[in-house]
Amino acid sequence: MENSFEDLIASYIENSVGISEHFLSDALANSLKQNLLALNQQSLLIEAGTGNSESISYDSAVRSDSIYWLDKKHNNAFENEFFTQIEAFITYLNLSCYTGITGYEFHYSLYEKGDFYLKHLDQFKNNPSRKYSMISYLNSDWQESDGGELLIHQINNNQKISPTQGKTVFFKSDELVHEVLVTQNTRMSITGWLKCD
Repeated sequence: MENSFEDLIASYIENSVGISEHFLSDALANSLKQNLLALNQQSLLIEAGTGNSESISYDSAVRSDSIYWLDKKHNNAFENEFFTQIEAFITYLNLSCYTGITGYEFHYSLYEKGDFYLKHLDQFKNNPSRKYSMISYLNSDWQESDGGELLIHQINNNQKISPTQGKTVFFKSDELVHEVLVTQNTRMSITGWLKCD
């Protein structure tokens, strides 16, 4: 587990974008994916908005995915296993990089064919608590023709990241503009933020 933590931190230091190809095991990623699909079958996902609870707006011309917020109160074994891994990473990050992270929030994200999310930053203007963004992908059979890549815009070059199962991406929430390109197939992830409240 610590190897994947080091992968995230080392690649973040090198390129401002941390990537671990196997942050999630196949077993955990598969279980989370099945849970997400079951929630979708039960129509429990909601339209994703932009902004926070104080200033949320919905515009499918900007963002067209659906989400479901994770919560320990749901007492889902696989989500709790995911939380345990995130908490271990936060402890490791705080000890090694003195980041002072005190909390987190995550949701499932489901993109159907044709869905996308235009360029944006992950930190709210009226609330700077989100410090790092993390995205863990749940797409076991992703092909390049499926689209839905994460495109991160940087001064020197743009970085296109494939949403393959088990991969986790990590970057500063207030620094990197990014977008999700149009997907041609179902695209699933757990997306969230490490916070200093």
